[in-house]
Amino acid sequence: QVQLVESGGGLVQAGDSLKLSCASSGRTFSSYAMGWFRQAPGKEREFVAAISRSGGTTDDVDSVKGRFTISRDSAKNTMYLQMNSLKPEDTAVYYCAADSTPYMRIIHTTVSAYDYWGQGTQVTVSS
Repeated sequence: QVQLVESGGGLVQAGDSLKLSCASSGRTFSSYAMGWFRQAPGKEREFVAAISRSGGTTDDVDSVKGRFTISRDSAKNTMYLQMNSLKPEDTAVYYCAADSTPYMRIIHTTVSAYDYWGQGTQVTVSS
């Protein structure tokens, strides 16, 4: 089992940057593929980005391509989401999640594929 804690959210203006962190504890961090999801008020939780256990495979949703970068640091048991050129439509609660897939290069983009979730961190982008 793994415990996940997000940090780094906040209130920023459009065009600013934020870097979210997801610290893990418990089972070995490299045992999990990791993902970021977000949920805006009145909307379903949606996929943002994911990274494989090896770190060699990543994917992100079209709306953040070229602006967000996912990464992981196994030495620090931490995953990151660097968010640049933020837009008001990026406003949401951001959640990190862990997928206990046995495969080193596989990533998933659906909520149901992830086994463990953090409590979320609020990101608010003003226009």
